[in-house]
Amino acid sequence: MTLASIADAHCDTLMLLTGEHPAGTSLCDTLPGQLDLQRLLASQVGLQFFALFTVPTRDTGVNLRRILEMITQFHRSVVASEGRLRPVVSASDVDSRDGTVGGLLAIEGLSAIGGSVEVLEALHMLGVRSAMLTWNERNDLADGALEQASGGGLSSAGRRIVQAMQRLNMVLDVSHLGERGFWDLLEASEGPFIASHSNARNVCDHPRNLRDEQLKALAARGGVAGMNFYTQFVMDEGPAKLEDLIRHVRYIADLVGPEHIGLGSDFDGISAWPEGLGGVQDYGNLRVALTQAGFTSAECEGILGGNLRRVLRTVLA
Repeated sequence: MTLASIADAHCDTLMLLTGEHPAGTSLCDTLPGQLDLQRLLASQVGLQFFALFTVPTRDTGVNLRRILEMITQFHRSVVASEGRLRPVVSASDVDSRDGTVGGLLAIEGLSAIGGSVEVLEALHMLGVRSAMLTWNERNDLADGALEQASGGGLSSAGRRIVQAMQRLNMVLDVSHLGERGFWDLLEASEGPFIASHSNARNVCDHPRNLRDEQLKALAARGGVAGMNFYTQFVMDEGPAKLEDLIRHVRYIADLVGPEHIGLGSDFDGISAWPEGLGGVQDYGNLRVALTQAGFTSAECEGILGGNLRRVLRTVLA
């Protein structure tokens, strides 16, 4: 196996490009954060989800404008890359191509669409292929992971959006969704879905991680959980090491099989990470750690990217 098979289901780099860097900066430039196009290529990352995240407000217009700005930034980067960065919009775009990175646009919380199927369809036309119903908050569609004390799940608008996403062949993502909403989404949908950047709650008891029952349900649908590198989701307290992240991988593999594990780094959206895993340039360390933990070459290939690609080929077909 080569590292060209790496696929990562979550990063927040577009948010930084539209908020912290000078106008005109693109993914093609040398960026101070945890990834850029040059480092993705050097680390042989073949597919990268780019999150479209805005802090939820009551003003959906402001949030939608920010999402559109990030989409524009992505497409400008595609043009500037001269073929090295290519949009992933269909199943035929999923597989690795030498010297390129496939970029998939994913909305992290659909508060900005105000429950409108038509706005969702417009975003799909602009290249968005994955979405989470919520971030951590409660919105018109569902309760988020940090706003679930009421036990609220999907609203009727949330169910309509799930149905629309399935009709549009968009990837359903349950990271950040509250537990009741998780089960409502399961009932309202068919086929595989992902938890783009969530770990095992039995290893680290954080509401952003998934319980055993959720992991089993995700696996039964053929889905994938992307391992999040944020220290708070890796261990309950203290600085994390790479082997602490591997504990999540091993736990989930023993529970439902390694074929349901992927990567969801959360690069450029996290303030603390396991030692030896500070950016895409460190993926070689992760591969070594997986091998030392006893995973076979085929299992490593799946975890590092093959499993996520399998889901994408199915959903985007």
